[in-house]
Amino acid sequence: MNWLDKLDRKFGRWGIPNLMLYIVITIAAVFIGDVLFSVQGMSLSGYLALFTQAAVHGQFWRFITFIFVPPTTSIISLFFFLYFYYFLGSTLENVWGTFRFNLYYLVGLIGAVIAAFFTGYGTSTYLNLSLFLAFAFLFPDHEILLFFFFPIKMKYLAYVDWILFAVQLIFGDWSTKAAIIASLINFFLFFGGDLIRFVKNQKKYGAQRRNFRREMKNNQNRYW
Repeated sequence: MNWLDKLDRKFGRWGIPNLMLYIVITIAAVFIGDVLFSVQGMSLSGYLALFTQAAVHGQFWRFITFIFVPPTTSIISLFFFLYFYYFLGSTLENVWGTFRFNLYYLVGLIGAVIAAFFTGYGTSTYLNLSLFLAFAFLFPDHEILLFFFFPIKMKYLAYVDWILFAVQLIFGDWSTKAAIIASLINFFLFFGGDLIRFVKNQKKYGAQRRNFRREMKNNQNRYW
């Protein structure tokens, strides 16, 4: 029994079912609020976004509410964003169970808050991306239609994201590097062991292949 099993048995009853549904609905509600408040020159998202200076000086709700800030002002883009991430989140909850998915999201949220102290501003971008990476890790061959026309497997999109992360880690400033690492704490906590085993297995199989080729070459030389 690993640490996730122990936590699930002890605290599983506190899990919130359909968490992603509530988050998606709240984001949609904030979007509508932004449209209504914009008539008066106000922004609901501005009161919810995570500005660390404001948050540490009494506006503590920002440490949570930033996840409800819509990522776009386009209603069409928002629709597809909400649909896609509801699909990812609900699927992960069905696979892991309610508590584990809640924990994954909570750790990701904490990581995003930690990252905000390096950048001065919190964003749910990497938190949402961690959902995508988790899904791609569990279902690498699942296909989606890129731009609604081109079928592509999730693992290839994940490879692109990891390459972009690597570029940012190499060429970004220290705050960017810290933000990326902190925001992906949940992914590495949940999948770090699997990644290590995968690397070890690849090394093992690579060594076996090299030994096999060496034996084949030796046998050929022996007969010739």
